[in-house]
Amino acid sequence: MLLKLTEAAFSQLKTMELQKGQTPRIEADITGGCGISIKFTLVIDEPRRNDILLTYESLQIHIDQFTKRYLDEEIKIDYRDKEGFLVGESFASNACAFEFN
Repeated sequence: MLLKLTEAAFSQLKTMELQKGQTPRIEADITGGCGISIKFTLVIDEPRRNDILLTYESLQIHIDQFTKRYLDEEIKIDYRDKEGFLVGESFASNACAFEFN
């Protein structure tokens, strides 16, 4: 997987003061019933045992195996003052399968 950060995201992550044992990680938030919606977020949390480490210059970002399944091979992270960190492409599908007899 390839990790790309905008200048704004890289600058924001470099200046963040993390508590001991915490690290940036990408998580997937999946919701839906008939159709799904996936939103990726960057959170500051403790690393998990089977995390994948992605490195961008001197920064390491963790991803768990579950989240990895939904990410593209190239992950882009941006930062905007009002929205915070924006990770990859969010996915939404409202396609439902119905069978009528």
